[in-house]
Amino acid sequence: MTPENDPARPMLSLSPELLAAVHRAAGTEQLLVAMDFDGTMAPLVDHAADARSLPRSAAAFAALAELPRTTTALISGRALDSLRAVASPPEKTLLIGSHGAEIWMGPGSAELQLDDAQRELLAEVRQQLAEIVDQAPGTLLEDKPAGVVLHTRLASDDVAEDAVAAAKAALQDRPGVFLKTGNRVLETAVVHASKGDGVAFLRQASGATAVVFAGDDTTDEDALHRLIPGDVGVKVGLDFTQAEFRVEAPVHVAELLEALLRERTKAVGA
Repeated sequence: MTPENDPARPMLSLSPELLAAVHRAAGTEQLLVAMDFDGTMAPLVDHAADARSLPRSAAAFAALAELPRTTTALISGRALDSLRAVASPPEKTLLIGSHGAEIWMGPGSAELQLDDAQRELLAEVRQQLAEIVDQAPGTLLEDKPAGVVLHTRLASDDVAEDAVAAAKAALQDRPGVFLKTGNRVLETAVVHASKGDGVAFLRQASGATAVVFAGDDTTDEDALHRLIPGDVGVKVGLDFTQAEFRVEAPVHVAELLEALLRERTKAVGA
């Protein structure tokens, strides 16, 4: 183990209050460690396919997955196939994709299935968004099993703003279409789901007595809202949040996971 991956090395930037909360949560009977990916485990990048976890975060997260009475999960807006491709999650890690619409609990998990009406609606939504993208340089679409994402990260600010406004005007009042605004993205879906639903499902499925969750985007507020006393919610970045704790960047998430690994290892006697 290299020095930068040593979970016993001193923390440099986490507040004493956050470290104390991590210590308390690490002593729980059954721990769920649920992480957002983009902007949390991995720095934000211009091209989604280029995202990768910071090595320290990946190493600590993988080690947590091997501890007794500890469940790890990734909760992402990405489709599951995309999440697997960029995150290379540990084998035991549970996955929530498409903001809760896709769930993977291990081999044999059922894939998301849309009915005929949902498939027809999704095709119509995609056509409307494609017409907007054709008129908005730097924007692009990403297809998901239950939705389509309008990406504006590569567009100028005014083009991005106009494209999102046009998409909202066309879709926000359409029955059966659900919109979520994220960091330079507009998510559209024909299945109602949220990261909050994902956290609640994972808590129940894992029997967790405490949850540690970190996320950076507006959509992660849904998950933070579903946390209860004894959980630890961490906002990554400087935007408004209802989280009790905050860190500035993904590099500090690595410190958070290393601190949690150190405390949980002691708590379970591993």
